[in-house]
Amino acid sequence: MRGATVASANTSEAIRESVTELVQALVDANGIDSGDVASAFFTTTPDLDAAFPAEGVRHMGWEYVPLLGAVEMAKPGSLTHVIRVLLHWNTELGPREIQHKYLRGTDVLRTPGPGDTPQ
Repeated sequence: MRGATVASANTSEAIRESVTELVQALVDANGIDSGDVASAFFTTTPDLDAAFPAEGVRHMGWEYVPLLGAVEMAKPGSLTHVIRVLLHWNTELGPREIQHKYLRGTDVLRTPGPGDTPQ
């Protein structure tokens, strides 16, 4: 499943807060148990370098979930301070039942489809 959010600033606190909010929204919307998460891949826009997004989910009980981070390419005119996640999780839900989350104005990053719930 996919999700995205915007950090309020390039600080470790703001990045952690944004990641926690995003991942918790995905967990709540889809009934995810951390034991069912195979891995999570986070990306940030180049202007976020104060912390790794993965640090924001370790305190949520995701000690054994493989986490990876990368930097998105710098595209002129794109949103700034963006954190994205691609979550690989074992579920019996079909693709149309999964609820993706786009918080804090990131709904413009994707054309809404089944399961997308911008906030």
